[in-house]
Amino acid sequence: MPVTMKQVADDLGVSVVTVSKALRNHEDISRKTRARILERVSQLGYRPNLTARSLVTGRSSLVGLLVPDLIHPFFAEVARSLAKRLRTQGLYLLICASESDPELEREQLEHLLSRRLDAIVVAHVGNDLTALEMVANSGTPLILLDREEAVERTYFVGVNDVQVGSLATEHLLKVGCKRIAHLRGPNNAVGDKRLEGYERALRNAGIPFHEELVVEASSGDTDSNLHGYRAALKLLGRRERPDGLFCFSDPMAIGAMNAALAAGISIPKQLKIIGCGNLHYDDSLRISLSSVDQKSAKIGERAADIILKHLERQRHAEEGEPLPNKELSRVILRPQLVIRDSTRA
Repeated sequence: MPVTMKQVADDLGVSVVTVSKALRNHEDISRKTRARILERVSQLGYRPNLTARSLVTGRSSLVGLLVPDLIHPFFAEVARSLAKRLRTQGLYLLICASESDPELEREQLEHLLSRRLDAIVVAHVGNDLTALEMVANSGTPLILLDREEAVERTYFVGVNDVQVGSLATEHLLKVGCKRIAHLRGPNNAVGDKRLEGYERALRNAGIPFHEELVVEASSGDTDSNLHGYRAALKLLGRRERPDGLFCFSDPMAIGAMNAALAAGISIPKQLKIIGCGNLHYDDSLRISLSSVDQKSAKIGERAADIILKHLERQRHAEEGEPLPNKELSRVILRPQLVIRDSTRA
């Protein structure tokens, strides 16, 4: 049977409250008493019952993360940095995947809510906001990643996606591309804004926008490499081939690069390709990929900062203390151009 807090207390001849305060590093407990209790806890192999504690304190020390794809490098990097920052404050991460399926996302969110988590972080899929509103109305802090939605009582962390599209397209223009195509992403705010940035850069350069040079390569974040390959084949098979290609994501750009190389097209001599994400594929690619860094690690860190600040404010309110300065509810990061061999002049 698991060792209980009462057994630890009886063994040392102290109260359960004293043991509890020692485990929480409460200032009421002397250093000597705390050291004695921690030593005995270690000897007996006591593990706190987090479920029971959460029923009393309303805190689980757990944060949920729901993303479309667990394999996608962008979400993997976000999860890694988010978990690392939360661990410094004794919080841990539960990770789920929606597989870009709105119905599965709703089911996962209902499950996460039932776990009484301290916060939920979501990279939303689909266009129905009902599930997000359910979380927001529950009182559990909800942090949206990458894709901002019109849901009240939520936080948001992401990159300026219009700038992503502008940076990538302006770079292709600067290295001499005259006919620039775009493999666009999902039909949502992120895909729309990166397309807007692409159009804006062309317009500012006095180059007409051609609808036939925009191909929708994906309806979600799964199988992006394959979608990029197939979409690139459509473009490269035309009589007037593009000489520059801005892809919604790095995995999509890698698929497009493979399609071009399979067709005997030289990169970057005949076709220059840039992606988005800066997801560190250099060692596995024949030609290193230029990319727009959307700060995936920073997104995870800032999401963790928002959670920690929210919990701090909540603690101050519960203890009747003055609240710290109001935390940011919306964090927009600036993307950064990273030039590699796939677009060198």
